[in-house]
Amino acid sequence: MKRFILNHKALAFILSLGLFTACSEDVNDDPIVTPEPDATRWITIAGAKMGDAPGDGNGGTLIYSVSSEDAKDPTVSIDPFENGFIAPSNRTARLQASEDGKTIFNISYAGDTGGNYTKYTVEGGQNFIPTGTEVSIAPYVGTAPRWIKLFDGDKTGSAVYVSTEHQVDDNGTPDDATDDVYTHTEAKIGVVTLDLENSLIKEFEEHIVPLSAAEEAAGYYFSRIDMPTLNAAGDKLYIGTRLSKVDPSTVERESDYEILGSKTIILDYPSLLNPTVITSTVGHGNTNGYRSINAFEYNGSVYQANQSDPEGSHILKIGADNEYDNSYDFNLDDALGIEGAYVLAWRPAANGKAVLAYRHDGSADGLAGAQGFFALVDLNAKTAVKIDAIPYDPDFYLFQYQGFAVDGNEIYLTQAPVGQNGNIYVINTDTGAVTKGAELVNATGSHFIGAW
Repeated sequence: MKRFILNHKALAFILSLGLFTACSEDVNDDPIVTPEPDATRWITIAGAKMGDAPGDGNGGTLIYSVSSEDAKDPTVSIDPFENGFIAPSNRTARLQASEDGKTIFNISYAGDTGGNYTKYTVEGGQNFIPTGTEVSIAPYVGTAPRWIKLFDGDKTGSAVYVSTEHQVDDNGTPDDATDDVYTHTEAKIGVVTLDLENSLIKEFEEHIVPLSAAEEAAGYYFSRIDMPTLNAAGDKLYIGTRLSKVDPSTVERESDYEILGSKTIILDYPSLLNPTVITSTVGHGNTNGYRSINAFEYNGSVYQANQSDPEGSHILKIGADNEYDNSYDFNLDDALGIEGAYVLAWRPAANGKAVLAYRHDGSADGLAGAQGFFALVDLNAKTAVKIDAIPYDPDFYLFQYQGFAVDGNEIYLTQAPVGQNGNIYVINTDTGAVTKGAELVNATGSHFIGAW
């Protein structure tokens, strides 16, 4: 029989009545010991509601939190779409959580409130209590910001943008367009850091970041940047990138072109000055990710996923010298025995083992897009194994997946096809054991986008 979650405040009230009765009738003078509320590890589940089409997630985001014990209990049933808290956002909210799960950070995406930063204390169920003041980062990075929480003890967030402009040399004859010659596409990036504790803008800088002269002459340019990540020393900020290309003879965007080595922009931190670009010779394609954090510091290095690699996604390594370690070759096609691996989201635990969401060339074409899967990854051994204990469905859509909750060496994730019920699953990254947890109640056309 399913057990639905009580609002924790109501439960506390009921328990307090019981304790009061017991104290009034019991002559035992021993003190009553109750668990500290701060000992609870909350797991917050997020659902993206359908807008116009199944799986688009454009109908808003609802969040609901349960204790880690209830998250692991298959008799518990969670229905965020009926009982959840609406995270402010015109479209899918961009959520982050504190490392202990007790705080949720949100920046609204698009619409009149786009770029607004809000913070909530997690108190169980639909109870997310606003804390601190709001601040807008829209004046710096627009109303649809790409932002992330840096791993610096929940102190700082960072958001980025890039704008591009094709540069043309008119050979001194501005009235004669036939003489115009394309030279390069200028990419100007903006980076802002946000004080998450005090809701204040810390730093903002803009830079024009060039590629090599040969790459620019061929029509390549940075078309998107995302997922800032601090290095282990805390003095450099790595920013993932996507390259696009135009035909220099027509300045028309190309779709079929040589994919260059994966690139990362590096800035001094916290000043956000002195941009440089590093290039991998192991991986090719993009490093900006999509909705989830795409790079993590582990054991002194930063490990970064890439996407749209012709040889399948890799996990790349940037060493303490702030250069790609091209001796580290971790190809997910090879590790998983598939073709066309594409990392959708991933998250390592402190032991260097990670859960990774992916699709590949053999994925079924589902209701909202390509079918997704989960794998257990070992960064040290460079191995990846599909997690077969999780059920899969052609409509299991993970392209918009945002977050995994990490509690010690356990990683919590959500599994549910678009518009269908599913469950929380908990992966013990030490042993590989998989626990089927609470039921997730879905809504028509909607889907779950992660756990925090």
